[in-house]
Amino acid sequence: MPVPDRDDQNQATDLQPLFDPLLLGRLSLPNRIVMAPMTRQRSPGGTPGEDVAQYYARRAAGGVGLIITEGTTIDDPASSPGLDIPQFHGDAAVAGWRRVREAVHAAGGRIVPQLWHLGIARNLGTKTPLAEPSISPSGLTLAGGQAGVAMTEARIEAVIASFARAARLALDLGFDGVELHGAHGYLIDQFFWDLTNRRDDAWGGDPARRTRFGAEIVRAVRRATGPEFPIIFRWSQWKTGNYEARIAKDPHELASLLEPLTEAGVTAYHCSTRRHWEAEFPESGASLNLAGWTKALTGRPTIAVGSVGLARADAVEVRGNAVEVDVDRLNELAHALGRGEFDLVAVGRAILATPDWPNLVHERRFNDLRGYNAHALAELT
Repeated sequence: MPVPDRDDQNQATDLQPLFDPLLLGRLSLPNRIVMAPMTRQRSPGGTPGEDVAQYYARRAAGGVGLIITEGTTIDDPASSPGLDIPQFHGDAAVAGWRRVREAVHAAGGRIVPQLWHLGIARNLGTKTPLAEPSISPSGLTLAGGQAGVAMTEARIEAVIASFARAARLALDLGFDGVELHGAHGYLIDQFFWDLTNRRDDAWGGDPARRTRFGAEIVRAVRRATGPEFPIIFRWSQWKTGNYEARIAKDPHELASLLEPLTEAGVTAYHCSTRRHWEAEFPESGASLNLAGWTKALTGRPTIAVGSVGLARADAVEVRGNAVEVDVDRLNELAHALGRGEFDLVAVGRAILATPDWPNLVHERRFNDLRGYNAHALAELT
């Protein structure tokens, strides 16, 4: 798509819904723009340094309403896929995350850590042998093959407690909430999906039983943090390496999945899709995306995400100062937000390339946006 000229910029007729304030639980947000979590692997030994603090502070100063950090691991020994992934436990890492939170708040931002456990997915792309065997509901890979070990009842309870400890730590460190990663074929999602959860006990079986692990994590986090602490739950249909995967094939199955999580205490849902403009269940006749359906079925606020601010979902080859902005699509997104189909919009690659993306979009300064280029990410801070 060509770079928008001055006339193109004027086509952005009503982007105001992106900049309206929102109360998310007890958390007051100045606008509807969320920085999406993006793995960076720049925390040697699992400890975020000053560079990580400044990386997030720059986005807070650039106008982001809420920052969701890159995935950070809980204290189960099989949760992390690599030594440079930040962890959310241990004295050094805790001190690092305290500095991150302080830097973001000093810049006027709000921030929540994303807590994750990769389960069997940590085997994907592993370059060195794993000291601890990977765990999953049934010892099955995302392709249905055998790998790792199936979790015992005791290990399930231990992982639930680990998520709760990490969430309580986030509260004690002054973070504004937490996000639980239940998407992309990671551990919580492995319990949801019938291909990876073949258990015949209380943690597997029909969709409601497969949801129990995620719901118990939410419930434990809620007990550890109190009734008002924001708990965001990220979920997806697609899995790493399988974009066609589906947990819920229709709205009825989706309602069965979400009801236990909502009852357990989820404040808001972060609904991960590749393209935010695509209808989730087109055969229903409704144009709602995944965030729209999730909100309609639960009544909870939702975050839409998926190539926001990019003209193409696979925009990775942009060079120089080329601008990948589809103004019409940005208008459509803002209008859907204004209609109340969802409540927040997560921006990933676009805000990685341009830290002040929210401020520039608010001012219609599209020509000042930096193009996203996957091959130049090492230069972006």
